[in-house]
Amino acid sequence: MSRPDPRFWAGKRVLLTGHTGFKGAWAALWLQRLGAQVTGLSLAPDQSPALFDLAGVGAAIASLIVDLRDAAAVEAALAGRTFDLVLHMAAQPIVRASIEDPVGTFSTNIMGTAHLLQALRAQPALAAVLVVTSDKVYANAETGRAFAEDDALGGKDPYSASKAAAEIVVQSYARSFYVQAGVPLATARGGNVIGGGDFSRDRLVADIVRAARGQAETVLRHPEATRPWQHVLDCVAGYLVYLQALTQAPATPRAMNFGPRPGGPEVTVGELATRAVQALGARPWRHEPDPHSLEARALGIDATQARRVLGFESRLDAPAAVDWTMDWYRRQGEGEDARTLCLDQIARYESL
Repeated sequence: MSRPDPRFWAGKRVLLTGHTGFKGAWAALWLQRLGAQVTGLSLAPDQSPALFDLAGVGAAIASLIVDLRDAAAVEAALAGRTFDLVLHMAAQPIVRASIEDPVGTFSTNIMGTAHLLQALRAQPALAAVLVVTSDKVYANAETGRAFAEDDALGGKDPYSASKAAAEIVVQSYARSFYVQAGVPLATARGGNVIGGGDFSRDRLVADIVRAARGQAETVLRHPEATRPWQHVLDCVAGYLVYLQALTQAPATPRAMNFGPRPGGPEVTVGELATRAVQALGARPWRHEPDPHSLEARALGIDATQARRVLGFESRLDAPAAVDWTMDWYRRQGEGEDARTLCLDQIARYESL
């Protein structure tokens, strides 16, 4: 199966937005390991602890603290810098936060993407741009059917709607500007990502870890809900393999799902939480329904195209992803270095 190729990435000048976030920090560490010259562009971390700080990500790359909502600041930050590849991961990623601040979410996820794509039009050496959206971009009728790339876009909560709208922004920029410039511009729709180092609020694994470390109960709103759980390394690997293909195969599709292997075990929120609290020796979770929640009960994505076109599929099923994740938190909680833990898991993943 395809995997990130050090021969491809060595020396590549990569712009990575969202490098201060959970998934972005993992991507920055892996890209650096692959030999890329990484420039990160993002807001400062919005929580403490943050993997960006714990793993010393900013010390190893060029780190630009810039608000994507400020078009002039984005253009100024990129002026005088040249990039071969762009991986746009910066976003407001939390559904409940989008309900609290819908306008801020739209501003970041829609206009932030537009500002970046506009600024990148001045780049003379771009080989490809990949914009990360979400598995939640699809119009979800709660049928339980896994969504494929040609399904209709939609979104009943502000986060999902903002990501679906970002897809349309990307399509419009591609057709209006990037196709003529000969630059592949595509979107990646990743599943629900778990992994060590996520300390965000209202994220299942982070909530479980906080509760365990505080000897408290984890509260679940929808234990019956299903999600396309995916380890962060599987997701990031998919993005990197996709970028490789976009530069090497002109006919590569311009939207791609990344999620669990088709036919793998379906794991509910409650089942994942049970496995996680057991791994940490934490108190059992309890159910506290939220009757006003807009979160989907059933969500699945079909990653068949990634296997067929890219030769890529996830290597860790949901139970293994939980085990890797909890091992990271357990060891970090016992005092092991976060950066070393990340690099060790990357090396272990590469050897699978």
